[in-house]
Amino acid sequence: MRDRTSQSPARLVRRGLIALALGVSMTGCQVLSGDESAFKPSANPVTVDTVTRGDRLTALAREQHPRILATYGGEYSDPKLERMVARVVGSLTLDPENPNQTYQITILNSPNINAFALPGGYLYVTRGLLALANDSAELAAVLAHEMAHVTANHGVQRQQREAEEVLATKVATEVLGGDPAARVALVRGKLRLAQFSRNQELEADAVGIRSIARAGYDPFAAARFLQSMAAYSASRSVTGQEDQGLDFLASHPTAPQRIELALRHARQYAPPGTGNRDRDSFLAGIDGMLFGDTPQEGFVRGRTFLHPKLGISFSVPEGFVIDNSAAAVTAAGPGDIAIRFDGVSIDRRVPLTDYIQSGWVAGLDPSSIRKRSINGNEAVSARARAEGWQFDVTVIRAEGEVYRLLTAAPAASTRLESTASAVSNSFRVLSAAERQSLNPLRVRIVTVRPGDTVATLAARMEGVDRKIDMFRLINGMSESATVSAGGKVKIITDR
Repeated sequence: MRDRTSQSPARLVRRGLIALALGVSMTGCQVLSGDESAFKPSANPVTVDTVTRGDRLTALAREQHPRILATYGGEYSDPKLERMVARVVGSLTLDPENPNQTYQITILNSPNINAFALPGGYLYVTRGLLALANDSAELAAVLAHEMAHVTANHGVQRQQREAEEVLATKVATEVLGGDPAARVALVRGKLRLAQFSRNQELEADAVGIRSIARAGYDPFAAARFLQSMAAYSASRSVTGQEDQGLDFLASHPTAPQRIELALRHARQYAPPGTGNRDRDSFLAGIDGMLFGDTPQEGFVRGRTFLHPKLGISFSVPEGFVIDNSAAAVTAAGPGDIAIRFDGVSIDRRVPLTDYIQSGWVAGLDPSSIRKRSINGNEAVSARARAEGWQFDVTVIRAEGEVYRLLTAAPAASTRLESTASAVSNSFRVLSAAERQSLNPLRVRIVTVRPGDTVATLAARMEGVDRKIDMFRLINGMSESATVSAGGKVKIITDR
């Protein structure tokens, strides 16, 4: 959660509460708007060079740039990391088939795992994705995939196809109305668009693998990264940590068939183990890179959320998993119970009892309002009901700011009171020493020493749950893989 309590808070309306209660579904390469023989770059790609010609699409992409920065936490500045990424991009642009390509690469300060392209040659990669990759070849595979979207004009094609489907939907609705044929037409339109998007991804895979092979990289890196994505997806399904719309997973499905296709493409160019992986250079570039949340958004440490800037903390019960975003902190737990925490700026003279009744809570029961003191902080709690759900709403004033804890449970649940009480009672103000001791997590590259094992190296990690699983995930290791003395691995630590 950003330390900007003056920002406009999300409205607590019925739909928002139910979305909180139900959780969010996983979504992720975004190209903003088969026949393998057709998998080739466009002869007339829309690149940054066309800016000088006043290209409309490129101008639109340029307008989107600040919005993307705002959505993904801004640009991540690290000269060492930027030089490493630039070298990989540079090696991919030395392509005799596309001599006029020009790209602008931006590293986004987001823990989400994503990479995408805009028409005009604007490439974006998050530090979260860089933390998951394990060598320059894997990064090259991701970037080449995005470059393929640009050179094949996929953004333009998708905009055109979406416009066609919108028109077809309007016609089907207006002409056929509620006729079953209208529903069939709408379903077919969605399937056509989904198949079109899938074919674009497969085309970008094929073009990207060919590009990294021509650049001298290991062409099997694409399949390796897809496998890492599959492992990442599986870990998210266990933890429940999902951030709708900001992730690579929605339009980059990591199905086994897609991995097999990537392997088949790679075999056309080189046998396994012969291409350049450039692992040491990549690891040196990401060493020290921020991992997870920034100090401005606060830190999640297990089942506890701590914000060094705001100086506050709270915990969730066993079985709940916290997900921190710029807008709010949410947590999901057993029995479809969900929690949301955020801040709002209100006049200090406004009583909390007046604020909680000011209209932002749907279905509020005024008779349930009660004043409280939570660890020395003024607070007010109340209950609300809406569309099959029950809610506990607690507002707390601490050091002049007001924070909101919302707990949602199905109407038939008997756990709302105990859960809400446990969370709200855990809220407290951090001491100056505690604030000072909180440091962000970073990726650190360490050399494996004789006697080291996966378990001993994972034990050195801080601020993450399921340490062995996380160690294997970020290092691209299978369950049976081991470490070798002298090798380099990634660990996550706040030191």
